[in-house]
Amino acid sequence: MPVLLRSLLRLGPINPIAVRLVHNGSRRAKHLYLRLAYLGVLIAVLLWALVINVKADEMSFRELASAGALSFQAIAYLQIALICVLAPVFMAGAIAQEADPQTWDILLTTPLGAAEIVLGNLIGRLFFILALLLASLPLFAVTQYFGGVSGETILSSYAIAACAAVVVGCAAVALSVSRVVGKRAVFTFYVSVVSFIVLTLGCDGVMGGGTTVTYFTALNPFLSVRALLDSTGYASMPIEQAAGWDRWFLVAPVQTFCALSGIVSVLLIGASIITVRIGGIAGVGGLGGSSGRGSNADGSARAPWYRRMLGFAAAGAQTRAARHVWTNPISWREAASRNATFGRTASRWGFLIAGVGFGAALVVLLHLGRLSPGTFRTVMLFTVVGELAVITLVAINMAATSVSREREDGTLDLLLTTPITPSQYLTGKLRGMVYYLLPMLAVPLATLGMAGAYSFVGEVGGLGDPNPIGVTYTMSASSSPWGGGGAAVAATSVAPLVLAEAFIVATLVTLPFMALCVMVGMYMSLRSKGTLGAVVWSVGVMSVVAGFVGLCAWNAAYSVPVLGSVLGALSPASAAYALIYPELAMFGTAGAERSGMSAARTGLFIGALISAAAHIAVVYGMRSAMTRNFDMTVRKLAGMK
Repeated sequence: MPVLLRSLLRLGPINPIAVRLVHNGSRRAKHLYLRLAYLGVLIAVLLWALVINVKADEMSFRELASAGALSFQAIAYLQIALICVLAPVFMAGAIAQEADPQTWDILLTTPLGAAEIVLGNLIGRLFFILALLLASLPLFAVTQYFGGVSGETILSSYAIAACAAVVVGCAAVALSVSRVVGKRAVFTFYVSVVSFIVLTLGCDGVMGGGTTVTYFTALNPFLSVRALLDSTGYASMPIEQAAGWDRWFLVAPVQTFCALSGIVSVLLIGASIITVRIGGIAGVGGLGGSSGRGSNADGSARAPWYRRMLGFAAAGAQTRAARHVWTNPISWREAASRNATFGRTASRWGFLIAGVGFGAALVVLLHLGRLSPGTFRTVMLFTVVGELAVITLVAINMAATSVSREREDGTLDLLLTTPITPSQYLTGKLRGMVYYLLPMLAVPLATLGMAGAYSFVGEVGGLGDPNPIGVTYTMSASSSPWGGGGAAVAATSVAPLVLAEAFIVATLVTLPFMALCVMVGMYMSLRSKGTLGAVVWSVGVMSVVAGFVGLCAWNAAYSVPVLGSVLGALSPASAAYALIYPELAMFGTAGAERSGMSAARTGLFIGALISAAAHIAVVYGMRSAMTRNFDMTVRKLAGMK
């Protein structure tokens, strides 16, 4: 074999690192189950979409093509969502590799070059993601039998999914090579991916109103797929009106997304290849300096004002003020230990101040007329849902590492020698972590509360009559509240900008849901061998559960009369949508004819109570089951690191 060809092949197919990763990963049952679940979900959704869209025994070719196109759209969006969830799962090993520095020390002593090390890690882990895409290609091809979907469209959707996976993979490898992160960076990785997607969706909705392509379309895989599949409802700029950057971002967003993905991937991999043998980014630079802090009268260092404001002594101080321990020491430890460093405390309170300030600014800008009601609602929805998504990931990560981390560092062995019972241990952890999350949960809840209070002032006439911030909508009212006996009459009504009871409903739905996230994370942490596996499985389980329940709640609120608004409160995301867009979320084809706004609002409040009771019951049941099996599970996994 020519030397040049062999050198090129060692960068890819015959790279020893890639071969080892593929060989070992192919024998793991976890990867097999993930592949089976991926294909199973796609098949189930495609069959469900076909059943829903094919509504008659005899259909014209046009109707059949329309059904095929709608079914393809459903699985295309689902595939992007699954890739965004599964890509960090497969790439988590690359990030966590840095947690053991000896791995790098051994790897760098081999004859492998820098490019071989980086590309081997990337190709070996991306192989499984790209294999998932190829495995589902025959399923997508089936939709062509119904018409309405061209082969070019199918391949373009696959290109978007593949580019998204490559970018995520390159970012994970770059984090691993940087040597400045560890296992906990997996959580940061998840949060960053979710935050970026939500942020670009929100900016696109504000700039284009959700109907036209914007500069953010080419930055978001979901928006790129929408531009590909919905050229009418999500129109791009005519090419004759475009010039300069507009030709890339506003005329051809799909091609631009793929091009930007390639550029970002090349830059990340290039930086990793350059820095991998010099200790990554951690080995570049490293300037330091004196802190310039003063000293106390006894010669000890004086804490800077920002540390004193948060109750911290000077960095490196040997003493601290005494603290009051709660009745349950486990709950106090969970809540207090997570605020033990200045960085964590500053980040948490900074998130609170910035989030509440942003929500208040939105209300002020709306009152001054700088924001239209439609733009205000769009920004409010993406802000609240994005904040809830980030807090949910924080809760899952925190709970998923709570037990496994203590098992790995030996703390759990010490706790088991104390008089603390399993019930006190699990209850204390649940209470402490929920208490820690309260300041963060105050951000979306306070944002909804301020908007609801301002909307209530408009409802009672405090802003003028008629209500200047009300949203006009048309519904067909029936003489019977249940739609029986009486002709439907078209009527125009005014919906509040945000429901006045938004704070109460959101609190009832969100707090028990977060407790459920914490309990699921603790369950996985108790039964998993390591921290990384607990985090990955917790995120996967809650993503499936929350996604399934949220979609069912959203669809039920829109289409089921009267009872739909009750079911709409089963998920925090669907509840937030119903609170901000009540006339759209709870008045579908059937619901608009059979219930009014007051009935829908009452049903939503009742649904919030039912949702809270259901989540609390599940949390209590899981805690009871974990308490009964605690000793057996702990002994089974004792000594595992």
